[in-house]
Amino acid sequence: MPPEFVELIAKPVLPIAILLAGVLAGMALERFVSRMRRQAWRKRNRWRWERKCVQATIRNESRPLKPDVATPKQVDAADQLRIVLRAKFTAQALLNKSEARVFKELDRMVISCNPAWQVMAQVSLGEILRSKDADAYSCINSKRVDLLLVDENCLPRHALEYQGHAHHQSTAAARDAVKKEALRIAGISYHEIVGGHTTPSELRRLVEKLVEKPTAAQ
Repeated sequence: MPPEFVELIAKPVLPIAILLAGVLAGMALERFVSRMRRQAWRKRNRWRWERKCVQATIRNESRPLKPDVATPKQVDAADQLRIVLRAKFTAQALLNKSEARVFKELDRMVISCNPAWQVMAQVSLGEILRSKDADAYSCINSKRVDLLLVDENCLPRHALEYQGHAHHQSTAAARDAVKKEALRIAGISYHEIVGGHTTPSELRRLVEKLVEKPTAAQ
């Protein structure tokens, strides 16, 4: 056996190193050739890329800009006081004339049936209803009922809504549906008084039906 083969067999690390060096050189050459091909292709097709960029710029410029929605500033009590001091406030009636007439008549009828019961006006649902569901509570928190009958323990028992001539315009019916369902779930009945249709005798019959008679202890 030739002496050079004997040396290669005696030192197997050398052929492996030569083989590895050849593989690395081949990989480097392949990457170089691939990079040169991509550069040549981009150079030949540069006009296409430039046209796409121009078209994209035109589309973006033609779209209306979205307004920046700033996080609402938290107004503390001191800021609120400064804002209020700059403003002008005037008192307004809690009920309009038609509602006020119904309120007075209803109050008189309720007291005649049970003096311990009371009629409340423009009551916020957020004050008489509770819910562990925050989303559901937010749906009713700012809504109100025109008139509310409360018992001797100030517990809300019956809600009465005065429906004027223009009441069912716009989204009033949908808002009423939300109130009706929330009150129903809470066990508070809901009744409508229609302006120009509900007569005093009908209102009295309704009150006599809703208001519980006083007990001997009262």
